[in-house]
Amino acid sequence: MTLHSLLQIGAAQCIAIAASERRHLSYESLRRLVDNTVVALNQFGIRRNERVAIVLPNGPEMATAFVAIACGATTAPLNPGYQKSEFDFYLSDLDAKALVVETGSDTPAIAAAQDRGIPVIRLRADPSITGEFTLEAPGELEVDATVDTPVFAQQSDVALVLHTSGTTSRPKIVPLTHGNVCASAANIRTTLNLTADDRCLNVMPLFHIHGLMAAVVASLSAGASVFCAPGFNALRFFAWLSQAAPTWYTAVPTMHQAILTRASRNSAVIEKSALRFIRSSSSSLPPQVMRALEEAFDAPVIEAYAMTEAAHQMTSNPLPPAERKPGSVGIAAGPEVSVMDEAGTLLSIGAVGEVVIRGENVTLGYENNPQANQENFTHGWFRTGDQGVMDEAGYLTITGRLKEIINRGGEKISPREVDDVLMDHPAVAQVVTFAMPHEKLGEEVAVAIVLADGQHASEKDIRRFAAERLARFKVPRKVLFIDEIPKGATGKLQRIGLAEKLGLT
Repeated sequence: MTLHSLLQIGAAQCIAIAASERRHLSYESLRRLVDNTVVALNQFGIRRNERVAIVLPNGPEMATAFVAIACGATTAPLNPGYQKSEFDFYLSDLDAKALVVETGSDTPAIAAAQDRGIPVIRLRADPSITGEFTLEAPGELEVDATVDTPVFAQQSDVALVLHTSGTTSRPKIVPLTHGNVCASAANIRTTLNLTADDRCLNVMPLFHIHGLMAAVVASLSAGASVFCAPGFNALRFFAWLSQAAPTWYTAVPTMHQAILTRASRNSAVIEKSALRFIRSSSSSLPPQVMRALEEAFDAPVIEAYAMTEAAHQMTSNPLPPAERKPGSVGIAAGPEVSVMDEAGTLLSIGAVGEVVIRGENVTLGYENNPQANQENFTHGWFRTGDQGVMDEAGYLTITGRLKEIINRGGEKISPREVDDVLMDHPAVAQVVTFAMPHEKLGEEVAVAIVLADGQHASEKDIRRFAAERLARFKVPRKVLFIDEIPKGATGKLQRIGLAEKLGLT
């Protein structure tokens, strides 16, 4: 299957894309937009498997541009918040054939593209219809107006390329084929039992795999609709909830925590909402937050485990009446999932090792990086870099990111274990445990804490609380109280490099 064939599922007059204060985009209109966009790209000389970088604000045009361009070329969504030097790196690394920006945009991506001789295509949004747009060719491009039939991508063509975060090394290019993307969409749709009656409220950034796949493509694969917010804003979330009337939303844990802080003030909106479930992914959801979300919204919270190399979803807790296990990322939800030791041997139930996956949604390998492929693929299994353990019922628990495990004089400490303990402290709203350098031990345990509104705690209080529940070597030696925990562009907590950011190096 391809994205183009996936888009044929939705009923013609049903809503595909919605947003505030504009007419919705039907599936019939979305399909026409796709055809027109691919024809325009072909007229501009852009064909299958050629890279088109997209730098657009979050919102409906980003959603429709991604889908439409991917049907005829390869999309490369980039974070609009990058600086010119970052755009220069990514445009070069991707070998982009064109850059798409909004008409009137002053993004530094334009200067970076022009310096490299990359054509800049302007996207002109229709102010009255959600997600509708036209593409305007730059003057230096020769437009072949005789082209009037779109040439669509095939299943083995690359639909999407994304970079890994590059926290500890040069970012790696992850190519995802139409087959990968459509398989992942089907996995998410099946896990969540999505139908044409569902509507997702998307607050995730659409330059990231989470928002692109879970919110947009999975919904479209069910003939359902997506309400596209212009990014995450906890102050506006409940207004969107009231306006969009979604049956579900998906977010990262830090977003859920921000929403929770305002839930009690918006109980009337919550009571009128029709949420069937809430989804959480991209990083660990503390069991305490899961419980609070379910109490606040009276809806089940479904935690999933995902990453870019898997075109998002790998495992997920199932919907009721099946069991949801707080602290677990659920059961295999599409690909095969197992646990492997360093030598490449699959381990038995209950053994701790590296989580590995294989399946139709998993990338075939990093681009132009044989060393990374050799390190990350073993006997056809992709090594996720996460440490975990599977129980007899097939539920996977992630015990830590291998690169984030704190090595304190030979003692290995999972930051997530410390997080889970400290989240039980009544004064703690958010916590992130991380390694800080130590002259003799190599690494020591540190935590950064955001206190709940109106609460107070001292470093001594936190250490005493931890000492009653953790082995002595796991007790934080440094406790920082901060107003906000530093997060990445997609809202995820970033443990690696946090000591330096907080001045502890």
